[in-house]
Amino acid sequence: MGGCISTSAQSNFSNGQKDSSSFNSCMGIGLCRLKRDCKPFDDHVSQAQYLSSIPNRIFTNGRSQTSCIFTQQGRKGVNQDAMIVWEDFISDDVTFCGVFDGHGPYGHIVSRKVRDALPLKLSSFFNAYESKQNGSGSALCVGHPKKAERGIDDGSTVEDDEVELLWREVFLKSYKEMDKELRSHRHVDCFCSGSTAVTVLKQGSNLFMGYIGDSRAIMGSKDSNDDSMVAIQLTVDLKPDLPREAERIKRCKGRVFALQDEPEVSRVWLPFDDAPGLAMARAFGDFCLKEYGVISVPEFSHRVLTDRDKFVVLASDGIWDVLSNEEVVEIVSSVSTRSSAAKVIVESAAREWKSKYPTSKMDDCAVVCLFLDGKMDSESSDCEEQGFSSATLHSNHSGNVIESEDVYEPYLQRNVTVRSTEENDTYKHLVEAAAVASETGVKSSPGSCEDHNWSGLEGVTRVNSIVQLPRFTGEQSPNLIEL
Repeated sequence: MGGCISTSAQSNFSNGQKDSSSFNSCMGIGLCRLKRDCKPFDDHVSQAQYLSSIPNRIFTNGRSQTSCIFTQQGRKGVNQDAMIVWEDFISDDVTFCGVFDGHGPYGHIVSRKVRDALPLKLSSFFNAYESKQNGSGSALCVGHPKKAERGIDDGSTVEDDEVELLWREVFLKSYKEMDKELRSHRHVDCFCSGSTAVTVLKQGSNLFMGYIGDSRAIMGSKDSNDDSMVAIQLTVDLKPDLPREAERIKRCKGRVFALQDEPEVSRVWLPFDDAPGLAMARAFGDFCLKEYGVISVPEFSHRVLTDRDKFVVLASDGIWDVLSNEEVVEIVSSVSTRSSAAKVIVESAAREWKSKYPTSKMDDCAVVCLFLDGKMDSESSDCEEQGFSSATLHSNHSGNVIESEDVYEPYLQRNVTVRSTEENDTYKHLVEAAAVASETGVKSSPGSCEDHNWSGLEGVTRVNSIVQLPRFTGEQSPNLIEL
């Protein structure tokens, strides 16, 4: 999606809002709950250093024991895509994968904050539910995939259904809390910036998926004859012109229409201004549109894997704009080494951008390839050649270690997205984990299962996700921004 915007206007902010949280996480870090005094967010370096030291977590170009990831900057400015693979997540048979595509002037910051914070929130909420279940004498541990034989006719079990409901609730609460944190964050401008998210959690033979925006996940699987690979789309591109999405936006007084020079790209517009023209119906951030139908409630789905299922590919729309699901599956199936699969997909997309749209600016591309049999290439030379590692770090002049991709991120001294009466602590050393004890549910719920039958849009988005920043006056939107 890139992050270039056709105007240089930016929203203004006031109010030194604060952000409070508790941290409750059990991922080899230890189960703890911390409260700290309010402090400026000047510990970004220590946060990056701490997260990068967690075993089996990769977020830069590289490979793990079961996957490979790769991103390449487009021609629209700073790379706004982020990605992550976290093996042994929560327990030793759980793998978390995610791709996050930022948009707007600070989309690259938003996508990276979501990359770092959302997995911790998922773990925090899951651990809280797990503790609650154990306290009531009901064992529902995700680390033990074998369930009791209390079968239903379709082969599923009562516990299987309970685990699915548990993860649905965990995804809903985590996404809600992630957006809440971005709204109140003093140092991340999310008023006209945001990010998509496509996240997959693999536990044993179960695949749980939560997603917003138009990043996509697909799966490569053998056909019934086991002689050829087929592409299975796992998620839906949540565009504004999907019937249920458009209905919700219009009901909230937002407008949905496409510009004359790009009739294939439906966008979301404010009711009183031809801005910002957001090319997706759901996203983190984008708070100028949150009152007008754009939401951060994820679609959730669950799939039971079979022996025919071989790999999962998550990618930002820079890939899907030029490559079909079938082409991506064919590329992964034909690579010489599994560790190069993500890079080959990105390189193929880059060639297609030049060939199909020579006058358009190539979008950022990010790819995660997860191989479901848990096997990767044995050769270590490939890892060394491409400089694969859990994180790419270097020292600045003061000797502090900084994530290389974040070196040129602007440090925002004063950025409150919206006005609020709540007083919260600022961002912690890691991230805000959900206030599990006080959260009882999610007001919004995902759509009915029939919505999952929608196929992803084939239209190509060759333009920016946001056309221009909104221009507000105090009379038009006193509840959104203070000039």
